Parts: sequence; structure tokens; C-alpha cells
Amino acid sequence: MDSAPQIPARSPPPSRTAGLDPAARRALGELLPLLDDPELRDLLVQVRGERGTLWIDRGGTVQPVADWQADPRRVHRLATELIAAGGRHLDELHPCADVRLGDGIRVHAVLPPVAVSGAAVSIRVQRISPPGFDELVAAGLCAPGMAAALRQAVRARRNLLVTGGTGSGKTTVLAALLGLAPAHERILVIEDVTELRLRHPHVVSLEARRASAEGTGEVTLDRLLREALRMRPDRIVLGECRGAEVSTLLGALNTGHDGSAGTLHASRLEDVPARLEALGALAGWRPDALARQAVSALHGVIHLVRGGTAPRVAAVGRLVLAQNRMLGIERVRP
Repeated sequence: MDSAPQIPARSPPPSRTAGLDPAARRALGELLPLLDDPELRDLLVQVRGERGTLWIDRGGTVQPVADWQADPRRVHRLATELIAAGGRHLDELHPCADVRLGDGIRVHAVLPPVAVSGAAVSIRVQRISPPGFDELVAAGLCAPGMAAALRQAVRARRNLLVTGGTGSGKTTVLAALLGLAPAHERILVIEDVTELRLRHPHVVSLEARRASAEGTGEVTLDRLLREALRMRPDRIVLGECRGAEVSTLLGALNTGHDGSAGTLHASRLEDVPARLEALGALAGWRPDALARQAVSALHGVIHLVRGGTAPRVAAVGRLVLAQNRMLGIERVRP
């Protein structure tokens, strides 16, 4: 008698929370299942009117969860326990903190008196399976001609700056572009809190560390950039330019580390020069000195906007020296 046919076991659905440690799982409590929603982008908990409320973004707009509420003390405890699970400390003397939990879950929390109405917790998640470049193009990232130009820019080892507003998909697009780099190249990724997940076989990720409650142990982005230069990188990636470390990045790109990249928060393509000048000022650079370095170091600027549920390339630009020796930008077409 023939044996019954063997039915292959189904693979469990992918999960963001599978790698969370017990402390994070306990802190999240009833919120834990929400993080495995494949459409989820942001989960926001805040206190308003002596009541904790929950809001979620599933790739469109932020919507309230009408049947959820919590005591303000529960929201305060959620904030402190999640930050502690990420290895950092949150209290009245240190009321703001940012941590990474598991794979691609970023938690930011603020306590009173900084958060006036009560504790606020912002949890940002990435897609369970990060999209490749072709998938993003199919979802409307850009036209075929632009896609070909971006592929060529990565192959030609051009230094790229990906810009856009909050939630525009800068990290997602940067990761997809870097996934096009040849497999033999070594990519060094430096971030304040790890978010970039690359589909590439040779990636080293470095994450900054805040000072302890005693004021020791801090490792800054600028320090990590200097360390990365000693680690035989083919490409250097700065997750987000947000401070004086921009001077170290521009210096590195001007010493032969082509094919590198970073992201920058900017509302419009035309705002990029002013944003770079502001960061350069934090490092003590004059605007004309910053302009010369930036024009030499960065070969292209890719500006994104949020197009429904997927990022979209709104414009591509090239940094230029204006007649007054200040930094400018001009739009280019593929």
C-alpha cells in the first residue's frame, strides 16, 4: 500500500518581532502583534487630555485607533522600558532617547517635562522584506529612463545624496541603490540608529552610542566615520547627515572613496544647499569653503517625495558653485 503523499510544511510568515528580546516583548504588551502588520510604517503612542492614545500609519496617513486607550502611567512605563530594552536610559534628567530593537524597529521616546502633555513614543518600522531597486521602480519610483540613469550612477561609482522630507523613503531608496553595487565591494554603513538593511553580501554596519548616565562611553558619528576610513571601505554610507560630521564625510569623499552615499532631510531640492551650509556651519566651515568641498565630493542629488504608499523621485540635481562662490543646485534630466 502506497504511503500518503508528504505535504511540505508551510514556512511561517515573516515577522518583525521574532528577534525581539523578552524585555522588549514585555514592554510592548498588547501592541506587539501590530508590529507584524506588513503594511505598518509607524506606531505612535502619546498622552493627551490625561489619556494615552494610539495612532498608526499603514503607508498612507496617520489614523487614530479609536478603541485603544491607556493610563498615562502605562505610556510612561512603555517609554522607559522600551528605551531600556535598547540599552539606553530615559528619565527626567535624560528625557529623550532613540534606540533600535530587533531588526529594523526604531523607537524614539520623550518624557515630561519635555513632552508637555505626557510621555510620547514613536515606533518606526521598515518593510518586513526590504524592496529591491526593480521592485521600487515597478511601484512607481521613477520612469525607466531615470531608473537606467540611477543604475549607471551606481555602476560608475558616483557619490550620491538622497534627500527628502520625513517619511519620503530616503532610507528605503538608498538601501535599494546600494544593493546594485558589485558583490565584491565592501560597504561601510554608519548610522545614529541602525535602519539601513542592504541586499548586499559585504556590508559592515556601525552604530553610534550615546554617553551613559555617568557621561562616559559616547561614540559619535564623526568618530565612526574616522574609524570607517581605516576599515578598507570601497563605499562609505552615512545614514543621515544631521550635524558636524558632514565635514568628515565630505573630506572622505574627496580622498577617493567614490561610490559613497548618504541621506539629508530637505523639503525641496532647492533647499539642499542651505541645509548643507547649516551643517557645515556646525563644523566651523565658511559657506564658500563648504561649497567647494560639496561640489567636488557629491556628484548627484536624488530628491524624493512620498507618492501614496511608495517613494517617488521628484527631481535630480547637481551641486554647483554660484557666481557669488556660494553653493547652488541645478536640476538635471537623465
